[in-house]
Amino acid sequence: MKKVYGIFLFFVLVLLIAACSADSSSESDTESEGGSDENESSDSSSGEVEIFSWWTGAGEEDGLLALIDLFEEKHPDIAVENAAVAGGAGTNAKAVLATRMQGNDPPSTFQVHGGEELNKSWVAADKMEPINDLYEENEWMDKFPEELIEMVSEGDDIYSVPVNVHRGNVFFYNMKVFEENDIEVPTSFDEFFDAADQLQDAGITPIALGDKESWPATQIFENILLGVLGPDDYQNLFAGEIGFDDERVVEAAEIFGQMLDYVNEDHASRNWQDAGQLVANGEAAMLNMGDWAKGYFSNDLDLETNEDFGYFPFPETDGEFQVITDTFGLPKGVENTDDVKKFLTVLGSVEGQDTFNPLKGGIAARLDSDPDAYDEYGNDAMDAFQDSRLVPSLAHGSAASEGFLTKANQAVNIFVTQRDVDTFIQALESAAPEM
Repeated sequence: MKKVYGIFLFFVLVLLIAACSADSSSESDTESEGGSDENESSDSSSGEVEIFSWWTGAGEEDGLLALIDLFEEKHPDIAVENAAVAGGAGTNAKAVLATRMQGNDPPSTFQVHGGEELNKSWVAADKMEPINDLYEENEWMDKFPEELIEMVSEGDDIYSVPVNVHRGNVFFYNMKVFEENDIEVPTSFDEFFDAADQLQDAGITPIALGDKESWPATQIFENILLGVLGPDDYQNLFAGEIGFDDERVVEAAEIFGQMLDYVNEDHASRNWQDAGQLVANGEAAMLNMGDWAKGYFSNDLDLETNEDFGYFPFPETDGEFQVITDTFGLPKGVENTDDVKKFLTVLGSVEGQDTFNPLKGGIAARLDSDPDAYDEYGNDAMDAFQDSRLVPSLAHGSAASEGFLTKANQAVNIFVTQRDVDTFIQALESAAPEM
């Protein structure tokens, strides 16, 4: 292992020497303090930034367009190319991005989940520039939670700016359905399954699921893991300190199988928005989804928070917060670094985050955002974010590497169809070295 690591370091050193040699042969875009001139400034500005994301769906696209409008208002001399690629959780966008990055054709900046998706993919591949200077210039070090800064850092270097925070361990529910069937908000798995039985007896699908793409089912499983293991051992599991053959992981798989008994039969043909529509219509009672679903319910379906739909923490996870954070950084090789940093500055500002997040359904990543910009759900989420134990999401790339997540999604997909706990656990164990 040490030999492989040594070879890797040697390879990185060769790349760095080559990069330095290339820099020395031409004028650098960025000089040390006091050494820049007007030509260098113009070289790093093209008058256009390309923003690459997968925000094309309900709520999220509204937030992105509002953010772009704000940026262009502040920087009318810089045009924005919205290079969004459709596909839930970035399924399609990540493939397009990988092709571009490998081909040395990076977008000006791109959406990436904080945590392992950023650090074990693009930072480890030496494809990102540190942006510590941006944090220092904007005095951001005490504006973002320390845990979030750690998620976008490797060593002493910071590589991206969090624009939002979503909570993954939350159920949204149709309040009329609950009231008409005398359902109390469940806090434990036993209470949850009692409520599910009651709803099923009334002819209502208890849980809406749209796993046309496998990640929504993986999100349910990770939340069950959190409820069974607790926050410390949940993180220990993905750190490799607890095996997937642990009896509590087996218990979580069994609960997962039980929960799947209460989902809509056509789940495999639906996406998460389609599943949310079932809850909105009263055909299903509950939906476990990140709180971008709140933006969908409010902004696209015109439903009222705590009137038409309510919310509660995933059973057994009250006091815990499954963090999903979208971030943007500065890829190596882009020529318009000044323009990109201007966009990142707006992205990380209070105004930028409070423009974007109420529309998307999440909350600001900053600690000093304006509570008045958010509705009751947003304020509840802010309180939970500051008062809860924060844990990374597997389904959204923060808890483990992309290689492990791919295999975990495949294992979940097979389990949803076959319900074989032993095969599921074996598949996860086999994938564990990828973490």
